[in-house]
Amino acid sequence: MTISEFEHQMMQRCIQLARRAEGKTSPNPLVGSVVVKDGKIVGEGYHPEAGKPHAEVFALKDAGEQAKGATVYVSLEPCNHYGRTPPCSEALIAAGVAKVVVGMVDCDSRVSGSGIKKLRNAGIEVIVGVEEAACRELNEAFIHRIEQQKPLGILKYAMTLDGKIAATTGHSAWVTSKASRHRVHQLRSTCDAVIIGGNTVRKDNPQLTTHGVAEHNPLRVVMSHSLNLPEDCKLWDVMVAPTLIFTEKDSNPPLQHLLLEKGVEIVQLDLVTPQAVNQNLYERGLSKVLWECGGVLAANAIADGTIQKIMAFIAPKIVGGQTAPSPVGDLGITQMSNALSLKRVTVQTVDCDILIAGYLQ
Repeated sequence: MTISEFEHQMMQRCIQLARRAEGKTSPNPLVGSVVVKDGKIVGEGYHPEAGKPHAEVFALKDAGEQAKGATVYVSLEPCNHYGRTPPCSEALIAAGVAKVVVGMVDCDSRVSGSGIKKLRNAGIEVIVGVEEAACRELNEAFIHRIEQQKPLGILKYAMTLDGKIAATTGHSAWVTSKASRHRVHQLRSTCDAVIIGGNTVRKDNPQLTTHGVAEHNPLRVVMSHSLNLPEDCKLWDVMVAPTLIFTEKDSNPPLQHLLLEKGVEIVQLDLVTPQAVNQNLYERGLSKVLWECGGVLAANAIADGTIQKIMAFIAPKIVGGQTAPSPVGDLGITQMSNALSLKRVTVQTVDCDILIAGYLQ
């Protein structure tokens, strides 16, 4: 099957549209759709958030009567089941479209191939696999959630050229450039939650928002065994973004009472571990979780299997110091041959910094 340059361009446009809803659709995927008639785009749409109509419905509505006999491009296989919205396969058939070009087959067992089959049975030509790699990358968190029953975990950190995330005093503002920090704010806007430990709260008093880069702010999550946290903290202002604390049972009752009054949500667990927290976030419908924690929690999260992707911002600076903290704590690795290797690695520059991203084996 030969795929034309135009078809590639239309699918790339679908992906562009889908990204407008990053951070807002979980547990649903990101999907964009374009309707083309006589070589021109006559309708566009994307899935804005869970519970609202899917991309194809918005695109067909935008196209109106011109949808009849048209070609519809969609980054993910049209759904074929009744959930919170009716099946998109039926909407496409009812609109009388002639052809549907699909980026990738849906990995959700409720759909997986059945949407394509229904369209073909209705006499609609269907092409599958245009820009498939890009469509899979777009929805890597959704795919991971469906296949592994847990959110995709991304560990992000900023370090100096000699592997330090702060000076020996703990001072860490700022390791990387303004451009890298802006990139992190953009990254947060695509995530459902951002996680830190109690030590980061006490040392940095972070806000963990997108700082106005995007409308969406992720759920801010704090893991603290003893709830030994300050009473006055930027994270306790839930008018900016919601905050959720995981702590152990009966820890620091006075602070719990104070924080609950401020609107902070608190979940008490028998044991506060990355795996337990991850499971709770999965049950809440989250798909993409960003870990911005210190070295000890980062090592625990890697060991627990809750981290799949690493994003390391490296600044051309040297700070030195044997006791200066590094981004990942003790993993129990004593031989370089046992080091954790990344696959599908990408390297790019962000101003004067270098961003290395990859996936744990």
